[in-house]
Amino acid sequence: MVQTHSAFVFFAPPYVYKVKKAVNLGFLDFSTLARRRHFLERELRLNQRLTQDLYLDVVPIRRDPHELHFGGEGTAVEYALRMRLMPSSGFLDRKVDRGQLRSGDLARVVRRLTAFYRARIGSPSRIRSGRIGSLRTATRENFRQTRGFLGTTLSHASWSAIRAYTHSSESALAGLFARRIRTGRIVDGHGDLHLEHIHLTPGALQIYDCIEFNDRFRRLDVASDIAFLAMDLDFHQRPDLARQVILAASRQLKDPELPRLADFYKCYRAFVRGKVESLHSIAHAAAPAERQVSARRARKYFRLALGYAVAGSRPMILVVMGPPGSGKSTIAQGLAAELGWPVASSDQLRKAAAGIPLHSRPDEAARRRLYSAARTRATYRKIRTIAATAVRRGHSILLDATFGDPAQRTALGNLCRTLRIDCCFVELGASSHALRQRLLQRGHESRVISDARHDDLPMLLGRYSPPMEVPTGSLERVASAGDPGRTITQVLNRLARRHAARGGAEADDANRR
Repeated sequence: MVQTHSAFVFFAPPYVYKVKKAVNLGFLDFSTLARRRHFLERELRLNQRLTQDLYLDVVPIRRDPHELHFGGEGTAVEYALRMRLMPSSGFLDRKVDRGQLRSGDLARVVRRLTAFYRARIGSPSRIRSGRIGSLRTATRENFRQTRGFLGTTLSHASWSAIRAYTHSSESALAGLFARRIRTGRIVDGHGDLHLEHIHLTPGALQIYDCIEFNDRFRRLDVASDIAFLAMDLDFHQRPDLARQVILAASRQLKDPELPRLADFYKCYRAFVRGKVESLHSIAHAAAPAERQVSARRARKYFRLALGYAVAGSRPMILVVMGPPGSGKSTIAQGLAAELGWPVASSDQLRKAAAGIPLHSRPDEAARRRLYSAARTRATYRKIRTIAATAVRRGHSILLDATFGDPAQRTALGNLCRTLRIDCCFVELGASSHALRQRLLQRGHESRVISDARHDDLPMLLGRYSPPMEVPTGSLERVASAGDPGRTITQVLNRLARRHAARGGAEADDANRR
């Protein structure tokens, strides 16, 4: 037996029996025997659309005076959906984890799905489900239903930023959503299209376990269904295959707008998976080890959703800059903890290159050598090299450095243009009084890497040039005088709204073209 948040699944070769749990989770209601039977019958019927000889029947579980049994005489106390057992080697989540999932496998899946979608272009009920109001209902339900997991599987900063991105995107993309309804992009689809629900052998392709409990979740934009599959490929560390799925579906459906909606729907889908795993992490019937696995998976899905909200599907360079004492390292490390991105710190690189212990305070002569113009140029070259290596490997990265020289910022901007990736500068600011207080406090702390102290402040501020030349769309100015947690939340919200606005602008440009 294995469990999900809403079902018990029993493996009894050559069959599998699925019994729904007597639960009401808000978005699904299996609380009565009649409802469980009804939705099992719907599941049987709906899943026969994308499978062949897999779903067999719904069988009663009856009780006689002595035992429980399938069928026969007695009172029906439960119902089970009976399916054929499929070989474990064919599930796509297992194939991808073993490194055996090929682009040709996904090409088969996309061809089946696009043929399925083309045969199901919207009826009036499906069109209603595709409206922005229906989408907003679903996203607001998600945020309301995940409040109880704040501080366990989901941080408040991530929840806030994902919500900011979602709401901003819904406004920015409203025109595109309406256009897609008019052009017939709403279908009665699958609704739960992740890798675990696709089984592939040389002779058969089964796409099973679609949404049956809520029509609103299944009647959707084709971009939403396809994005679910792409998101799960990202989750399994195969962004190359995720891009293949998005582009192939766009081409086969003659839908050039689909890739522009991918980030929004991937964020939505990752958040849904985080919610589902969170629900299972508190399921009383599940074993403690199983609940712990679900909690870890939930955190991973929520982190993926945050990455989509802040940067999209492509790697990004995020610079946390500002004058000494503005809290760069604290905020950069906090952002890294939320996003799961590595950090390249100028203070660490500078001392490591000079062979100086990170937390030591060198004498004056050593400091002059350490902070010479030549050493500074070498440090920023090293930061750019690390950043370029990360993004070429498909990873986003945080840079923690003052970046007070326009030449350093220009060099990084040129690199990003060459690599054709997004780069955003977050300038942290604080009053002179706050900077002095922080540097005074630093003098009493032993685990500080930076050598900037209170006495250095006038000289350091004199060397710092604000980023006036950085374009508005690539710069976020954030006050950092308050609690670091609030600053981190504010930065993530700013980045999320920025990404939403950029996506909306691209959609508007596409519509005008």
